[in-house]
Amino acid sequence: MTYRIDCLQYANWSEKIFRQLRTGGLDAVHVTISYHENFRETVLNMEQWNRWFEHYPDLIIKGRWAGDVRSAHESGKTAIFFGFQNPAPMEDDIGLVEILHDLGARFMQLTYNNQSLLATGCYEAEDPGITRMGKQVIKEMNRVGLVVDMSHSADRSTIEAADISERPIAITHANLHSWQPALRNKRDDVVRAVVENGGMMGFSMYPHHLKGKSDCTLDDFCSMIATAAERFGAEHFGIGSDLCQDQPDSIVEWMRVGRWSKEIDYGEGSAAAPGFPPQPDWFRDNRDFGNIESGLRKVGFNDVEVAGLMGDNWLNFFDENFTPTGQI
Repeated sequence: MTYRIDCLQYANWSEKIFRQLRTGGLDAVHVTISYHENFRETVLNMEQWNRWFEHYPDLIIKGRWAGDVRSAHESGKTAIFFGFQNPAPMEDDIGLVEILHDLGARFMQLTYNNQSLLATGCYEAEDPGITRMGKQVIKEMNRVGLVVDMSHSADRSTIEAADISERPIAITHANLHSWQPALRNKRDDVVRAVVENGGMMGFSMYPHHLKGKSDCTLDDFCSMIATAAERFGAEHFGIGSDLCQDQPDSIVEWMRVGRWSKEIDYGEGSAAAPGFPPQPDWFRDNRDFGNIESGLRKVGFNDVEVAGLMGDNWLNFFDENFTPTGQI
């Protein structure tokens, strides 16, 4: 049995999108429920998700464990796993790491684009690596089963996190820097450090991370995945689309600026076009996941590799890393 998993989306959720998840055959999605929200604000976002689980029980279920992916697949639903793009929900309190895991969080980025209390973001000029607090938080995340995500982190911090962590870490949404040299994409030494420690990386269809941006072709994207598989092994990769469907352009400002600046930080965009870029025509929304599968076959992946890249590799990772140590 094969599964279809997307390990990062930040959509403006609605019944329409939940139905598109089902049309696209998504068995599980890792959803961002915090960019800059503190603990209480994150709990309010969890409350909203509880209402959606209550209102659309035929479409979505709350995901806590890998087994929930299998249950969702068997019942024709999509399991929703919570994650944070910033450690803001734990504030400055390591004790909240376990609380957040108990509430259903399964991924936490140690940074967004900036320096955090734990590590360095990819937009900082200098990267001193994992902080003293970061080392302790990684240890606690390992203990409870909260996955270390370094998608927006700088190179040294990511390599150190992979080495410090006693459990595999993830880059849930990025691409190869050698293919498209965006600040958010990952150089080979960074990818190598993650996968050699058993970690996973999800490939992103967010246009700023693509060669040619919105004009990137499906063949180019799948050829990049083939390159990664040849260099590092196909078993270490999956999809983390970074789909921001139906979000208003004002959300981009919230994502990039948060609470740290009174000036607009355009990040990877431009002052002329600060909003969301158009998706490539082969991946407009969740209904188009079949296109990726077809593209992977076209560039030479076999059935087992395609199944792994489309979801089975993430499911294996979930099996090993969502449970507290000693309960695997």
